[in-house]
Amino acid sequence: MNAARVIAGFAKAQVSAFLGGIVDYSVMILFVQLFHIHYAIGIIAGGIVGAAVNFAINRYWSFYSPKGRYSDPVTVQGMKFIPVCMASIAMKATGTYWLVQAVSLDYRISRLAVDAIISLAFNYQMQKRWVFKKVRSFEKKH
Repeated sequence: MNAARVIAGFAKAQVSAFLGGIVDYSVMILFVQLFHIHYAIGIIAGGIVGAAVNFAINRYWSFYSPKGRYSDPVTVQGMKFIPVCMASIAMKATGTYWLVQAVSLDYRISRLAVDAIISLAFNYQMQKRWVFKKVRSFEKKH
């Protein structure tokens, strides 16, 4: 695989993460600021809504390839995505809570810092290598 395709794939996944993140972050702020619900609950609610957006964009754009095929159907991808999403939300809630408590950062700033780390180190890797894994050309069934 050439470098330009790798970079393009990574960039598309980051656009998807950004769009899902905007939805996620907005729902969190809505829950906390408007409904006065604890930020950890807001993170969970936002994470669920943002994950749905992220899954759809990743499946049909970020990791989509007209030449390649996914190794799993959408239902299996969805079942793989759920534990990845749950782990991501748990790490975001825990990391944000820890930064707020230990360092006294505002929850909104803490959340952005934690999101950046989780998105690159965990979400992208799990989605590319497991959830939206492609069938290699020599594995394709004819």
